[in-house]
Amino acid sequence: MLRLSLQAPAQSKNRSIGVFALVALDTLLITSALIPTRDWARLLPNSATAAQDGPYPPGVALIIPILLYIIPTLVGFLCRNWQHALFYATLPAWIGLGLFVAAANSKVGIFYLVAAESVSANVSVLELFAVLGGMGWLAQYIFKPRSSAT
Repeated sequence: MLRLSLQAPAQSKNRSIGVFALVALDTLLITSALIPTRDWARLLPNSATAAQDGPYPPGVALIIPILLYIIPTLVGFLCRNWQHALFYATLPAWIGLGLFVAAANSKVGIFYLVAAESVSANVSVLELFAVLGGMGWLAQYIFKPRSSAT
């Protein structure tokens, strides 16, 4: 019994590190998707495909959308309670949305977030990330190791 209680903080620490690493990776992927391809061509002048594919080579570019679905689910799976699962799964989307509004303020205006045509799109992205995080959190109960009672 004592051995299990001593292992719990280490396991919790590893989970926290995993969650923060996944949130950082997801935030990086989302913010890299916000940069227009014409800007990637200027940032990566030696890349022949940067103007069409952005910073990722064509073979890797196919994996990026898959990661955008898998990472929030993994974040939710690693969180102990559903509030943390939803918060950490949606945090990269909030950061990406905030960066987009800040960067595009001159073109789309300061009230982009409350404009009728953009509200549903913004909410849909946040809902998607929240649902993925919630599904990951619920998956804990499916994959929970069953301990035998002695």
